[in-house]
Amino acid sequence: MNRILPLLMLLTAATEPAAPLLSPDRIKADVRTLSADDFHGRGPTQIGEPITLDFLSRRFADLKLQPLTDGGYRQRVPLLRWTRNAAQFTLRLGATSVPLRPGVEIAASSRIVGATALDRVPIVFVGYGVVEPSLGYDPYRGVDVRGKIVVALAGDPDVEAGRDLGFGGRVSSPAARTKLAEAQKRGAAGFLTIHETFPASYPWLQIANGDAVPGYALDTGTIPAAFGVRGNVRNDIGIRLLRQGGLDYKAAKLAAQRADFKAVELKGATFDARVDTRLDHVESHNIVGILPGTDLAAGSILYGAHWDAYGENAFDPPADRIRNGAIDNGTGTATLLEIARAFAKGPRPRRSVVFALWTAEEKGLLGASWYADHPVLPLATTAAQFNLDPHVVLGRTRDLELIGVGRTPLEADLARVAGAQGLRIVPEENTEAGWYYRSDHYALAQKGVPGVYFRAGRDLVAGGAAAGEAKRDAFNARCYHQTCDEFDARWDMTGAAQEGSVAYALGREVAQGAGWPGWNAGEPFAIERAKTDAARR
Repeated sequence: MNRILPLLMLLTAATEPAAPLLSPDRIKADVRTLSADDFHGRGPTQIGEPITLDFLSRRFADLKLQPLTDGGYRQRVPLLRWTRNAAQFTLRLGATSVPLRPGVEIAASSRIVGATALDRVPIVFVGYGVVEPSLGYDPYRGVDVRGKIVVALAGDPDVEAGRDLGFGGRVSSPAARTKLAEAQKRGAAGFLTIHETFPASYPWLQIANGDAVPGYALDTGTIPAAFGVRGNVRNDIGIRLLRQGGLDYKAAKLAAQRADFKAVELKGATFDARVDTRLDHVESHNIVGILPGTDLAAGSILYGAHWDAYGENAFDPPADRIRNGAIDNGTGTATLLEIARAFAKGPRPRRSVVFALWTAEEKGLLGASWYADHPVLPLATTAAQFNLDPHVVLGRTRDLELIGVGRTPLEADLARVAGAQGLRIVPEENTEAGWYYRSDHYALAQKGVPGVYFRAGRDLVAGGAAAGEAKRDAFNARCYHQTCDEFDARWDMTGAAQEGSVAYALGREVAQGAGWPGWNAGEPFAIERAKTDAARR
């Protein structure tokens, strides 16, 4: 019943959308500023970071938010950065050598510091590469991959199966995100994914154009165990590789959906690599401000958005080397600033409100993950979290899209609050994208903090769902994480204001209340939350 109730409320028809509580014009003005070339694409550890941090700190100070104990709003986030200095890859198929150009046919790197050299290394196809003993899936059973290259399909076994094989059906599962680790612990020399747009949820262009982007991890004082080549190959290269081993691509996908699938060494196929990598210890920063509540013992709520984008890069074409990140995530950052303004100008809520702007989301949710281990206010008494990470700029809409349906009773409150603003809640459509695991709220959910992640839906007042879908498809195909994610003076930011208005209204309700939102029964996050039950009595 806990899961059914929110789903029923998702279907509740909404009235004509009301004017948003927040200002689309102020959001638009901040997006214009944040995505200007003067901010150099807001790349963590790059020239644009101090400019971004200064601007955001000034905005928090103007709102009179309480800074951190050191007198400022910056929370230091120590990072490891792997930079690929040079790379050369060759695939050998029988007697034929196939050069793989970085950023064209292959996008790959190494986290072995210095030189990585692989010569005629055998290749093993592991299907989807997902190991889930409870469902009987282990493609590595009886197969030795030590010193070999492991090649896997994108997604998990049931993302295209047309039925739920135990991984959530079309919904991307957490198990799909452990593939590289599974190969690494079995001694593989490298791991490559055969790219395919649908299960990956983005086109090859995005991977290829990000090929030379450095890799990052949190610097916790220990260097992670080194692993060889890791990355993706273009789909046609993957098809050709499997064919060399006697496998038809479509038939191999069907076979790999079965729990009894066993890895296959691709006879006559080997891989050569020369990669040179540099490791640096660097640092970036979250920006965190607090609006103290009237009852400091009542706990808090948290709003988060990532300020970072992909920065200014010498590997991009000289005509435009700045990935401005106007939508991703200038829009979410600007919306959070507008929510903070609404709270600061309104009556002080009972609970404190934390406003956090994360670094290095694009590098693996690193800023949010650091905060989750070093919170400013205790996570045990953080009543709820709200994540601002929209995916496309939309005009006035009739709906909001909920990411990760059926996880928390807070979804029913979301539907009610949205309905009061004339909006309906619809479940995410492209569940194969795994958005729930790809944005900052996930780092906090893993610590047990409940929340809802939603964004403006595609049923536009002007043009309906077809117009919204067309805008999303165009952005995904061309500009997601690319240099053309730039500010457009023609944008209508009403959709962002609607999303922010619902987040503000629901957050204010939780902040003013005494209850503690939780997770639905059976949610893994509920187990983590239960560990701190005593703090909320």
